[in-house]
Amino acid sequence: MTSAPAGDHRLPAAVLWDMDGTLLDSEKLWDVAVRELSVQLGGVMTDETRHALVGSAGPAALQIIFASVGREPTPAALTTATAWLENRVTELFARGIDWRPGAATALATVRAAGLRTALVTNTQRRLTEVALDTLDRAHFDVTVCGDEVVRGKPAPDPYRRAAELLDVPIGNCLAIEDSPTGVAAAEAAGCAVLAVPSEIAVPTGPGRTVRTSLRGLQLADLQRAYTS
Repeated sequence: MTSAPAGDHRLPAAVLWDMDGTLLDSEKLWDVAVRELSVQLGGVMTDETRHALVGSAGPAALQIIFASVGREPTPAALTTATAWLENRVTELFARGIDWRPGAATALATVRAAGLRTALVTNTQRRLTEVALDTLDRAHFDVTVCGDEVVRGKPAPDPYRRAAELLDVPIGNCLAIEDSPTGVAAAEAAGCAVLAVPSEIAVPTGPGRTVRTSLRGLQLADLQRAYTS
C-alpha cells in the first residue's frame, strides 16, 4: 500500500470523483436510453443534442430533449418522461456497467494513499445505488447525487455539498471529471480539476489538467493536477 506523506500539502485533502464517463463507461447506456426516449417523444436525437446532454442534470437534460423534438415540456409530460428514463436506465445498469479504462486501479490507488474520497454525480440516488454495486461503496467516504442538491452540475452545488460532508475546504479538493459540464461545476465550486474526457473534448485552462486516460494514474499526477 502506498501512503501519502503526512502533511504533504502538495496532495489534495480529498479527491472528488465524477461517475458517468469518468469512473464508469455508463454514458453508452445513457445514450441508448435518451435516444429511445427521443423516439418515444416523436423525434430523433442528433449527435449535437446528445453531446449537450453529457454531464447535465436530469431536469436540464429533459428540457434539452423536449426542445430538440419540439415537444412542450408540460409538468405531466416531464414527470412521465422522468419515470420512463429512470426505469430504462435502471434496467440497463442492472445488466452490468463497464469501468472506464484505468479507472478501477486509479480509484484503488487514491484510496490506498489514505486520501478522503467522494462520489459526486448528477445521476439520481436510485440509479447511483445500482452503479455502486459495481464501484464498491467502500471506495467512498460520502456520495452526493443529483437529486440531493438544489442545482446539479454545471452549478457548483454538488461539489460544495461533498466538501461540506467531508469537512474539507473546497479549495483543498481535486475533482476528477470527464465533461465540460462537470468541469464547470467543479471549477465554480473552487476545486482544482483533473479532466479525463470521454465523449466530448475538454480544453486545458488555468487550474485544470487534462489527460487522455486514467491508466497509470499515480500520486505524482494528483500532485501536479492539484498544484497546477
